[in-house]
Amino acid sequence: MGEFKVHRVRFFNYVPSGIRCVAYNNQSNRLAVSRTDGTVEIYNLSANYFQEKFFPGHESRATEALCWAKGQRLFSGGLNGEIIEYDLQALNIKYAMDAFGGPIWSMAVSPCGSQLLVGCEDGSVKLFQITPDKIQFERNFDRQKSRILSLSWHPSGTHIAAGSIDYISVFDVKSGSAVHKMLVDRQYMGVSKRKCIIWGVAFLSDGTVISVDSAGKVQFWDSATGTLVKNHLIANADVQSIAVSDQEDSFVVGTAEGTVFHFQLVSVTSNSSEKQWVRTKPFQHHTHDVRAVAHSPTALISGGTDTHLVIRPLMEKVEVKNYDAALRKITFPHRRLISCSKKRHLLLFQFAHHLELWRLGSTVATGKNGDTLPLSKDADHLLHLKTKGPENIICSCISPCGSWIAYSTTSRFFLYRLNYEHDNISLQRVSKMPAFLRSALQILFSEDSTKLFVASNQGSLHIIRLLEGSFKHLHTFQPQSGTVESMCLLAISPDGNWLAASGTSAGVHVYNIKHLKLHCTVPAYNFPVTALAIAPNTNNLVIAHSDQQPLPNDKTLLYNPLPPTNESDVIRRRTAHAFKISKIYKPLLFMDLLDERTLVAVERPLDDIIAQLPPPIKKKKFGT
Repeated sequence: MGEFKVHRVRFFNYVPSGIRCVAYNNQSNRLAVSRTDGTVEIYNLSANYFQEKFFPGHESRATEALCWAKGQRLFSGGLNGEIIEYDLQALNIKYAMDAFGGPIWSMAVSPCGSQLLVGCEDGSVKLFQITPDKIQFERNFDRQKSRILSLSWHPSGTHIAAGSIDYISVFDVKSGSAVHKMLVDRQYMGVSKRKCIIWGVAFLSDGTVISVDSAGKVQFWDSATGTLVKNHLIANADVQSIAVSDQEDSFVVGTAEGTVFHFQLVSVTSNSSEKQWVRTKPFQHHTHDVRAVAHSPTALISGGTDTHLVIRPLMEKVEVKNYDAALRKITFPHRRLISCSKKRHLLLFQFAHHLELWRLGSTVATGKNGDTLPLSKDADHLLHLKTKGPENIICSCISPCGSWIAYSTTSRFFLYRLNYEHDNISLQRVSKMPAFLRSALQILFSEDSTKLFVASNQGSLHIIRLLEGSFKHLHTFQPQSGTVESMCLLAISPDGNWLAASGTSAGVHVYNIKHLKLHCTVPAYNFPVTALAIAPNTNNLVIAHSDQQPLPNDKTLLYNPLPPTNESDVIRRRTAHAFKISKIYKPLLFMDLLDERTLVAVERPLDDIIAQLPPPIKKKKFGT
C-alpha cells in the first residue's frame, strides 16, 4: 500500500436540511423522505437503505405531506397550496396542481389506492380521483372551522378521520358529511392551554381512532360513538407524528423532545383473548423534534429537525442477527457534493444555493507514520459563487486543471472559465448554453480537462469539447431501447478513451469515447451501483454495490503486490493482505488521490452539524 500524506479537511460547512415527512411503500419496500428545503429522496430499503433517487429542492416548495399511491406513484403537498406528482423514471416533477384551499397540511391515499385526500388551510377536505395520467378533483367534504392538519382512511374506505385544532372529525366518504366531532381536552400538565393541535390521526379496522396532539397525549377514540376510550400522557411537549403497522398490532409516535415511543397490542393475561395497547419501548436517537415516523414490517423509522434518518430494526422481526439488525443513522446524501482539482489542489463544495472554492493548505514539515504535521500555509477560501433563482443546485464539478467550473439546476446549466493571476481569480461565464444540458444529474470533466460529460435526467449522455472560453457539442448517447433511465454515476478513464455510466437500475454502460459508440453493457447485478471508477494503467472498471460485498478474510490469497521488504517478518505478514480497513476518518464525505503519495479526505463531524441547528426543547433534569 505504501504511505500517504493525508489532507484532513473539516472546513466544508455543510448542514443537511431537516426531515419534514416520510412515507413508506410496502409494495416496493421503498421510503420517500422530504426535507425542509423541498428536496425529496427515495431510499431502497431492500438495497441496504441506499438513497437511489432524489428530486432537488426549491425555495417555494415547503413540503408538509407526502404519500404513495397505487402503481408506485408519489405525491406531495405543501405550503404553496400545490399537489405535486413526481416522475420516478425521469427524476423530475410530472406536474403541479393548485388544490385551491390554501396551504396543504395533510394528504392520504385510499386503501384501494385510487383516491387522494387533501387537507387544507381553509378547513376543507378535498377528494381527488387518481387517473392513469393525472389526478382529477371529485368533491369537497363539509368544511371545518380550522386547518386540517392530519388525515387517515378507515381500511374499508368508507370513512375518514381528520385532525384539526381542538377536535377530530369523522366523515362519511359517500356523502362527504361529518358524522362525529370529537373535542380534545386542552389540559396540559394540569394547565388549560389555549389550543390543542391534532398533529396525527390513525383510523383502525375496529373503528378506533388514535390521535396525537400538542398536549403530549396519545388518545384512543371510539369513532362509532365519538367518545374517548383511553388516554396516555407520554411527553411534556408535542407528540407530532404517528405510524401504524399493516397488521395493526403495533404503532410508533415521535415527540418534540426527540423521543420515539413504541406501542404494541398485547394480551391482558396469558390465557386471555382480550388485548390492550401498551407502551413498550422509548427510544432516544434524536436531539430535536421527531417530525415524521414510518413503520415498516421490520423496523421503526423516524426523522426530524436534527437531519438524521434513523432506522431501528424490530429485533423480534429480524431473522438473522447480522448487519440487518443494526441501528442505522443516515445523515448525508448518497451523492457527490465535492469535486477536486488535482493539479491546483482545489476543492469545490456544493451547497443548496452556492458553490465554494477552496485551496488546500500545505506543509514543509516531515514526520513519521501517524504524525500530525503543522501547516506552513493555511487553506484559502478563493471563491463564493451564488446561483440565481429559487432552485437548488443539482450537481457541480471542477475540472482537474482547475480552469473550469460547471453546475446545473432544474432549468439552467452554467459553465465558467477561471483565470488565475497570483492570488486573484476572475470568472468568465460561457453564454448561450444549449437547453438540452439543463437538469443534469451528473457532470464530469475528462482528466485532461478538454471534454465535459453531462448526464441528463432524460437518460441521454452529452459530450462537450471545451475551447478557450467557449464549447462545441461533440456527441449525444441516447438511452438504450427507448427507455428513460437517468444516469446517476459517471467515471472516465485516465487516458480519456472510456466512459462508464450507471443508471437508476443496476446496469452499467461503457462507452468508447474515441469512436463515440457504446462498447459494452456490464451484466446487471441484484443491487444498485453506489460507486464507479476506472483504474489507471489497466483500465479495469471497479464497481461497488449497495449490498457491500464482504471483504476477503485473512485466509484469502489476495496479496499486496508491493509488500515491504526491509521490515520484520511480523510487519510483512501484517501488511501482506491487499485489503485494509481504516476507521480513522468519519463521517467521510469525500476521498481522492491528489497524486501517488497524497490523499485528501473531507470529514464532517456530526457535532458540528448539531451545533448549528436551533436549540432543542429544554428538558427538566432530575432534581433541579
